[in-house]
Formats: sequence, structure tokens, C-alpha cells
Amino acid sequence: MSIFDSIGGAPAVSVAVDKFYGRVLSDPQLAHYFYGVSDIDKLKAHQRAFIAAAIGGPDLYRGRDMAAAHAKLGITDPDFDAVVGHLVATLTELEVPNEIIANIGSALAPLRSDIVSVTAP
Repeated sequence: MSIFDSIGGAPAVSVAVDKFYGRVLSDPQLAHYFYGVSDIDKLKAHQRAFIAAAIGGPDLYRGRDMAAAHAKLGITDPDFDAVVGHLVATLTELEVPNEIIANIGSALAPLRSDIVSVTAP
């Protein structure tokens, strides 16, 4: 069984993404990355599709690759870590088992080098 199926499929991913963005958008360390984003719902839809595909969902992700999507944002390692922390907190709040959270982390961790583009000061 895929991680996607084990956490409850598309409905669970949708709830997780909504809660995750609530955390990220209210974090003063991260909120500035979203200033000027006019369509958060579209961004959430891309995130749902990406996460679903990354954890074994039935559909392929058809958005931009991670490097292209994040290249101009100037994301640092501490910011990446903060995002991961919000993801873990969200999944924990939703009572996703630790083993599955670790598996999700393993699937997403290799993306650090595509997303982080600035050395922290």
C-alpha cells in the first residue's frame, strides 16, 4: 500500500495541505515568500498534486520542477527546515503515524538542493 493510500488518499492530502498552509502563511519567518501571490488556492492545488504524486498517489505531477518553481525565491536552509517543521507538525496534528511521517520526509528530503538557493547569513 502506498503512503498516499495509507494516510487516506486525496481527502487527507487536501486537509493536510490546508492546515500546512495555515501554519506557513502565519509564520513570520516564511510569510514574505507569499507576498504578492494572488491565488493561494491555485498554489495549494499545485501543492496537493505534488505531495500526492510524491507519496504514491495515482496521478503524475505536471507542474514545474522544484528548482524552476523556487529559483527566484531565495530560500535558505533555515527556511526549508521551518517548512519541514510545519509539515511534520501538521501531519502529527492529523495523527499520521511517525513511521509514515518519516517515509514522507524521506520522499521529500532530496528536494532540498532544488529548493534552497541562498546560503543563510
